[in-house]
Amino acid sequence: MKRETIRLDEISVRGICTDLVRNLLYIFLAAAAMWLGATGVGSLTYTPEYTSSATVVVSEKGSGSAYSSLAVTNEMAGVFSEVFQSDALREKILEDTGEEIRGSISCASIEETNLLVLNAVSPDPRQAFLLMNSALKHYEDVSGYVFSNASLEMVQEPQVPERPSNVSRLISMRNLLAAGGAALVILIVILFYLFRFTVKNAVSASRQLDGKIRGLIPFEKKTAGKGKERKKQALLLSSPLVSMSFAEASRKAEARVEAHLRRKGLKVLLVASVSENEGKSTVAANLALALAEKHKKVLLIDADLHKPALYKIFSKHSQENLSLEDVLRGRVDGRSAVTADRQHHLYQLLQFKPAADPAALQGRPEIRDLMQTWREEMDYIIIDSSPVAVSANAEVWMELADSVLLVIRQDWSDVRVINDTVDLVWQSGTDFAGFILNAFRGEWTQAGQGYGYREYASGREDEPEGRQRDGRI
Repeated sequence: MKRETIRLDEISVRGICTDLVRNLLYIFLAAAAMWLGATGVGSLTYTPEYTSSATVVVSEKGSGSAYSSLAVTNEMAGVFSEVFQSDALREKILEDTGEEIRGSISCASIEETNLLVLNAVSPDPRQAFLLMNSALKHYEDVSGYVFSNASLEMVQEPQVPERPSNVSRLISMRNLLAAGGAALVILIVILFYLFRFTVKNAVSASRQLDGKIRGLIPFEKKTAGKGKERKKQALLLSSPLVSMSFAEASRKAEARVEAHLRRKGLKVLLVASVSENEGKSTVAANLALALAEKHKKVLLIDADLHKPALYKIFSKHSQENLSLEDVLRGRVDGRSAVTADRQHHLYQLLQFKPAADPAALQGRPEIRDLMQTWREEMDYIIIDSSPVAVSANAEVWMELADSVLLVIRQDWSDVRVINDTVDLVWQSGTDFAGFILNAFRGEWTQAGQGYGYREYASGREDEPEGRQRDGRI
């Protein structure tokens, strides 16, 4: 399946913000790197310049006419810079100061006035002052014959500059560059989110997944209490700490799954996922609990020999119970290994630790005979298997199950891999019950609208009875 054009209603604003929060460190590091880089490079390439300024009034000797003074001022401004840069004046300054002074002098008139502003620029503040002071003292020796009819009166004396008159371009732009670096990382994070081919909300699930969506379970925090008393809790329907929306969504999902199984006369349901940490064990446990609430005789089997989790969810200990591995290795009888959990009104066969060499335990003939026995004694059998991408354990259990239910976590597994898993189910000859969307967060703009439940509930119907096992009608 190729990635289709991104649709706006398939984008989760909350998902984008969550990704940005997760990557805040990288955003900050990008901004800091740009700021420090601009500061470092700017400091290395920056040559400070100091400017000593003086302001003089130009007037024409023997004339009180302001117009004549303005004309003389404009004329002087045009050539004064050349006079101050002349070799003759340089020699005079060298004789006066006794040192070679680096720098230059410029001259500019203030518009519509007879004022001239003289600026001496040098890499050294002391030399800038000496250059200006000496130039004002000796310029008449060099240019007196040019402006013999003009006189200059000092308005503002030159001072030793205290700080540079120029700034590093990079240093002056470092805040902007830092913001640009942060913005670039933000853009990359958003693009990665948009082009990550995962299920981002219920709308995208209904369009991208090859199967019926049986339920949407909202995200629920696994911690309870405050401060030091905070602890993880199992998200079970029997727990008084789970929210009403979580419990209601779980029971609605169970009702749809049971209706599918009952309509087709199926008893054994395999609950699987594509990747780890998608919440399949919790979903399997709550399906079993919801069925038990209806006074169904339910057996819950933890068939995840790689990373079992049901014993943690139900707070069971290996000292008290036998495990599935004991049954598969022939250490105990399968019927005696099943325990009755009277608190939850369930029958359980759990696994308490990763099995040694689980591949050797898969597909043993004993389990087939036991499964037939359990079919006769139980109303429903819920099997929690390993993730499909982790091991071939799930494929082996597919042959023993009547139907397969896939648990999909929001923005977790690749849609193409999910649909390939659906094809694998059909090719195995096992019925596909559909999907449970797990740990989905509602959009901020959809508060109180059931996490978009209505959007997917009215979506595609069950596959026709004549659907072939290759996934095509």
